[in-house]
Amino acid sequence: MLWLDSNLDKERLPAICLIVFLGWTGCGNAFEKIQLQALFGDKAIMIIDGERHLLKTGDITPGGIRLISTDTVEEIAVIESQGETETLKLGVVSSGSIETKKEDSLTLWADPNGHFFTAGYINGTEVRFLVDTGATSIALNSIQAKQIGLDYKLLGKRAYSSTASGIVEVFQISLNNVRVGDITLHNVDAVVIEGAYPTEALLGMSFLSKVDLRREGNQMHFLLKH
Repeated sequence: MLWLDSNLDKERLPAICLIVFLGWTGCGNAFEKIQLQALFGDKAIMIIDGERHLLKTGDITPGGIRLISTDTVEEIAVIESQGETETLKLGVVSSGSIETKKEDSLTLWADPNGHFFTAGYINGTEVRFLVDTGATSIALNSIQAKQIGLDYKLLGKRAYSSTASGIVEVFQISLNNVRVGDITLHNVDAVVIEGAYPTEALLGMSFLSKVDLRREGNQMHFLLKH
């Protein structure tokens, strides 16, 4: 999920992919689109109106975009332009000016294998989702469910499901709330699968059916239905 120029590969630094698009229209700013493509150490790769920039903390682009800080643990980067700052986070998309966000929307970019991943929250706990239109509901393994604090055995309905590994025990539950980007849904159906599969939480149709989903090349756009 990380694209680096060949001259960067030799640095062999731990890298975290951070794909975020920010439409920045602050007063006097000439840039229409900023893509924060990757984070590694105190450096970041940004694509500004199609031009790639490798910035170290404190560096300023010719157009006045400054990289203030990076945090590979929290997977965030802070940038500044025209005296205004913005914190960018993995998988989160902002449109318009810094002060105004387009509500109830999200745009994701595919990884090299064509999969869409995004950070999200279940009952306030952060998880990493794999978008799966073939899954009838959100699906979690039992390890993830325990980390979130779901008492799925007490509150869930026991059932069985056929997987590539055979018949497995699952528990059908309802999640209080699920948030992805600016989109929050309540009382979302999910299943907890005993064991370590799926390795990533699946963002299935119990969530996706509530949004308008549009695929454009390697982008996937979400818009909450009203």
